[in-house]
Amino acid sequence: MILQDFVSVLLNDLVILAIAYAYILVMILLPVTLKKKDKISKFTARKMVHLFAGLVVYVVPFFIIKWWAVFIAGSLTVVVFFSEKGSKVKLLDDLYEAISEEQEEKLKRKFLQGPFNYCLSITILVTIFVIIAPSQMYLPIAGITIMIIADTLASILGKKYGKHNINLSWTGTIRTLEGSIVFFVCSLIICLITFSLYGMIIPIQGQVPLILVQVIIYSLITAAIAMIVELLSPSTYDDLTIPLITTILIYLLTFVL
Repeated sequence: MILQDFVSVLLNDLVILAIAYAYILVMILLPVTLKKKDKISKFTARKMVHLFAGLVVYVVPFFIIKWWAVFIAGSLTVVVFFSEKGSKVKLLDDLYEAISEEQEEKLKRKFLQGPFNYCLSITILVTIFVIIAPSQMYLPIAGITIMIIADTLASILGKKYGKHNINLSWTGTIRTLEGSIVFFVCSLIICLITFSLYGMIIPIQGQVPLILVQVIIYSLITAAIAMIVELLSPSTYDDLTIPLITTILIYLLTFVL
């Protein structure tokens, strides 16, 4: 019986692992291929990878052995770290050429610094919560999704429609009031969906289900924290600061709310 249970758990997790890697591979190779054929711009390719690849975090609660999620995030962090200009591995060189930014070209070692921070923040958060609070995995999932979606939409819509600039010299960029409003609203929607899905509808193993009032309060506070962190963060490091600071703060607040 013990052996059968182990095999069942292993098969479940291996299937999810295969699905996760297949999804990530498609979400990376598609924009890279489109960029090589000049069907999309480098900016669009980067945003496509940023927007879709990280959504694989939504499979994490379905792993019975949550350490598989750490393995996925860690392996992607290593891949991105070695995706550099002139890499002898063609796929890594292609990835760099397809989604690198101008500021990354100025680095002493020309590599994908932004995507590396993106992957590193996911790895750190997933690892922390696998260890200390696997039943509250909905918190890092929300924090990571905010970085993925809200930050992207705020950047695009803020640049297009922003009229009231917020210029904080240490951030290295000019943000807008309109962009911050988009960021908050988008973050709020993300949190309401994520906390409802994994907090109430499909409770994570070992978790005490959330009630609707908790979902709303957690969502409002998380969105507000994330907006402030995004506004104050240097643009080079916001892929680290937004998910890490936001998730850790809301996790600590859950002890008193």
